[in-house]
Amino acid sequence: MKRIDFPPVWLFAALVVAWGQATYYPMGLSFGPVWADLLGGLFVGGGLVLMALAVYEMNRNNTTIIPHKEADHLVTTGIFSRSRNPIYVGDVLVLAGLILYWDAVLSLPLVPIFLWIVEKRFVIPEENRLRRKFRADFARYCEKVRRWV
Repeated sequence: MKRIDFPPVWLFAALVVAWGQATYYPMGLSFGPVWADLLGGLFVGGGLVLMALAVYEMNRNNTTIIPHKEADHLVTTGIFSRSRNPIYVGDVLVLAGLILYWDAVLSLPLVPIFLWIVEKRFVIPEENRLRRKFRADFARYCEKVRRWV
């Protein structure tokens, strides 16, 4: 299970459910004409930018982006000075954006469910590993930077 237990797999599963709901069970519901497409596009674009900035910063600091691996360095610069989990925030924005774009109204509950799964399966264990390895530095970082935004 560890081989496939990665946030992109969970994101993909949520996107498949949302797309299936929008395609096969729309129930006549809609977010509206143009604004949902525009907002959805902004969310997806913003999410992808956040993810790219985080990957860049992690590569620059020579540490892993793989959730189940031990980090070599505590990254606190760049986008990580604004959020401790910008990749996961980006994932949530991509999910919410595509739900809006696809008009998958009934799939909106997937956003908090996905966030809960990511927090329980990835964020809390990652933070516990960082807390054990970087102790005081991680504690100071947590005081300055919020978990999400």
